[in-house]
Amino acid sequence: MAKTKGGLSEWFGKGSKGNWVDISAPKKGGGFEKCGRKSTKDSKRGYPKCVPAATAAKMSKGEIKSAVTRKRAKKQGVGGKPTNVKTFAAQGGAVLVQSKGCGAIMPSKQKMTKVPRS
Repeated sequence: MAKTKGGLSEWFGKGSKGNWVDISAPKKGGGFEKCGRKSTKDSKRGYPKCVPAATAAKMSKGEIKSAVTRKRAKKQGVGGKPTNVKTFAAQGGAVLVQSKGCGAIMPSKQKMTKVPRS
């Protein structure tokens, strides 16, 4: 029987979609601990935020901190299901700002200008 490519062997194996690590638990020598915990009661580690090792290597310290903070801010295990958050936060859209000088006399004519977030 031929060995199939993909599926769980791809998910848990090495490569771009495998080798999952916990980005909330960095090792002293570099890299991250493997994903998961033995038990929640005995563990000193907080709730894990797991990503493939290839993704973790590309993330900045700020992106890692943001992802872990968003994961731990949500209530964990609601309805017996794991809590998922996006690894990379969505970039905000444009912000509406009132233009200076417009509508000083006639408030109904005030203009709102879209300004991109920086």
